[in-house]
Amino acid sequence: MNSNQILTGVILLVAILATFMADVFAYWALALVVLGLINGFMNPLADMTARMAYTVAVIAIPEIANGLDAIPMIGAPINGIIDQLMLGVGGAVVANFLLVIKDQLMPGAE
Repeated sequence: MNSNQILTGVILLVAILATFMADVFAYWALALVVLGLINGFMNPLADMTARMAYTVAVIAIPEIANGLDAIPMIGAPINGIIDQLMLGVGGAVVANFLLVIKDQLMPGAE
């Protein structure tokens, strides 16, 4: 397993914990964003299309997942997990954005 797979698994685990154990730890959202930032800095997306797709996904998927609330018993928890997961992905998107800005300001040796 590489670091991207491990960090993505940890983000998923923390998203599940944040959904079902929200009262245990007050800073689940912060933990997810920090994990996403770490993942984004360690595993940057080189393709601009992938970066754009992730950015659109972070915005669109939680809105689409809100429709899951209509499913009795399991809709709201699944929506919660997806919302929490997108916090981690959002951190990775921000990290990739910062890396692009850094590359524009300080071009590497070519």
